[in-house]
Amino acid sequence: MDCVEEEVDFNWEEYLEETGATAAPHTSFRHVELSLQSSFQPGMKLEVANKGSLDTYWVATIITTCGQLLLLRYCGYGDDRKADFWCDVMTAELHPVGWCAQNNKTLQPPEAIKEKNSDWTEFLIKELTGSRTAPANLLEGPLRGKNTVDLIVVGCILEVRDAFEPNVYWAARVQSNIGGRLCLSYVGLNDPAYDMWMFYLDTRLRPLGWAKENYLSIKPPTGESMKLYLIGLNSEWTEALDEATAKALKSPLPLEVFKDHADLHTHSYRPGMKLEMVSPKEPFHICPVSVTKVYNEYYFQITVDDLTAEATPTCVVCHADSPGILPVQWCLKNGVGLERPQGFESQDFDWADYLKHTGTEAAPDVCFPNASQSRGFCKDMWLEAVNPLQPSELCVARITQVKGRLLWLRLEGLTKPLPDCIVDVESMNIFPVGWCEANGYPLTHLQKTVCLVNGKYCCSQLFINHRCFSGPYLNKGRIAELPKAVGPGKCAVVLKEILTMLINSAYKPGRVLRELQMVEDPQWNCQEETLKAKYKGKSYRSNMRIVRTADQVSEFCRRVCERLQCCLNLFGPTIVSDKCPENCFSQTKTKYTYYKKRKVGRPSLGENAQDGDMTKPARRRKKRKAIFVQKKRRTSIVGYQATESPQNESFEEEDRLVLERNPLEWSVSDVVDFITSTDCASLAKIFQEQDIDGQALLLLTLPTVQECMDLKLGPAIKLCHQIERVKVAFYSQFAN
Repeated sequence: MDCVEEEVDFNWEEYLEETGATAAPHTSFRHVELSLQSSFQPGMKLEVANKGSLDTYWVATIITTCGQLLLLRYCGYGDDRKADFWCDVMTAELHPVGWCAQNNKTLQPPEAIKEKNSDWTEFLIKELTGSRTAPANLLEGPLRGKNTVDLIVVGCILEVRDAFEPNVYWAARVQSNIGGRLCLSYVGLNDPAYDMWMFYLDTRLRPLGWAKENYLSIKPPTGESMKLYLIGLNSEWTEALDEATAKALKSPLPLEVFKDHADLHTHSYRPGMKLEMVSPKEPFHICPVSVTKVYNEYYFQITVDDLTAEATPTCVVCHADSPGILPVQWCLKNGVGLERPQGFESQDFDWADYLKHTGTEAAPDVCFPNASQSRGFCKDMWLEAVNPLQPSELCVARITQVKGRLLWLRLEGLTKPLPDCIVDVESMNIFPVGWCEANGYPLTHLQKTVCLVNGKYCCSQLFINHRCFSGPYLNKGRIAELPKAVGPGKCAVVLKEILTMLINSAYKPGRVLRELQMVEDPQWNCQEETLKAKYKGKSYRSNMRIVRTADQVSEFCRRVCERLQCCLNLFGPTIVSDKCPENCFSQTKTKYTYYKKRKVGRPSLGENAQDGDMTKPARRRKKRKAIFVQKKRRTSIVGYQATESPQNESFEEEDRLVLERNPLEWSVSDVVDFITSTDCASLAKIFQEQDIDGQALLLLTLPTVQECMDLKLGPAIKLCHQIERVKVAFYSQFAN
């Protein structure tokens, strides 16, 4: 093998830039956005030092938060915002309500509102009744100023709802907290094989003591895999729970951790109803399922349909907003395959026949209020996702398709590739690009192809040097949007990719296709490739012979650059950092222009013609009468001025331009200003759109103006007349 896959450092920014790929927007990951919010909430009350009144304090309300900054308003100002003020939780003197009373400090309103109320004690009683006060541990001590997610530290105890019994809970200890993604182990079960990964916003998680307060059962976890631990160990489970609870109550988890947990909505399901669901065991396909039990108004049980006699039921507890549950016919309407239930004899699955065969009904649409939301995810976006078969592993993932509220993800970098896994847009197992890096967690990423030095048919990276002169055919703005490098890989593949990029960066892709056909050498070891381009709704294609071996790549790139009249280092094996070895931006651009060496004509496609031999004989043109146009004097805009001809001559000479600055130094805006000052002002927008600066302006000729700007002959001649004025001034003033 000439090319091998090798483990290399993966950088999202470089990868996205090199490939032109798009990251899924951060705002699409609602659970991550919530995890970054402050622990403080608008409306909370606290005691804060009075400004301008030493050793006195007053109660204030949190108006809004911004990281560790709080916008506060002293109580008594009502809706008046004029005295609102910002303070930093980490540096300001902030205390929980009641601190002044406990520490014999004076509590008095600010001077500005002191006279507004005769009984401030009664006012405070009314103000604080029923309000939320800022917790003391968020204002003082080690948790001060921390975001919600950072309040969860290793060793914290939470309660976890049983996976199979929604009215049963058991305590679990936090083993690690990765940006809100928690690794949990059941109290009393010291076996890493049974550790669970859940995002802290998961509805299965509750604060310690919640089950008892809500009259729910507290039992060790159930399920087939747990039977081993349940036999004769109930006393040990209870002892472990008592010990963990006593320890946790000394340093309880702040209730603010659960402030963003979604409230469960009531459901409308009844036993026997059918629906579709992403397979709970293997989330690579969608299958028919049934509601087999309704526990209460919030929870119900779903079982995967399996009609075989020896079937072992696959059940899962759901609620109204559980991800991955869909109405009957969803797959059919969205063009997605639906798994046929095991034991169902008909080859072609049809819901009408199936419902009739099983004597059941489909769950009504009212059960699925949000079946179509996509939250801004699109095909070919990139993100980070949990490996469903290895929950501790996060992988680079690409969205291969989006259907309603479901995403199909291709996980990259796995030792054993998986089929595209299906996740709900509300899943808490997907994360934005860069999430792992931000939280110091390993990311399974793509393997990069590295070509061996002695690989005959492989080339190393080819660089696109954005700063080099791009010539008359290529749009400098589009070139700047291309990746900095392509490859390594097979020579023909890398070159075809980079040529396609150049074609699509052209003012007129069809013209560049024709020019590229002229790049050929009988000595080269080539293979024929089809290059394609689109322009103004039309498709162009042509065959081109591309070199196959590494030793010919450099010369091939040089020939292409020559043909496109651009800097020889615009693309190729040489990387240009600050200064091009060709010194392309300090030399007159006519160095790269070949129009003066050949007659302008249209090369015949596929013809192996050399410069100067590729056109038909020039037609003899009719002699035109000289036309003299009287022009008014124009004022200087970017450092140029016009001189008037003597008025007593029979005919006036054309205005001669005097430039105060070298046009090679003109920016795009300078060029636009110049064109605007002429009788071609209506064309100034084209110069702006095509990023034509002074250097590019001096390269423009009648053929390039007609072709690159798509102008008719009349306006093109008129424009070239103004360009020639600049050229004449340039040669007479600066080109010594």
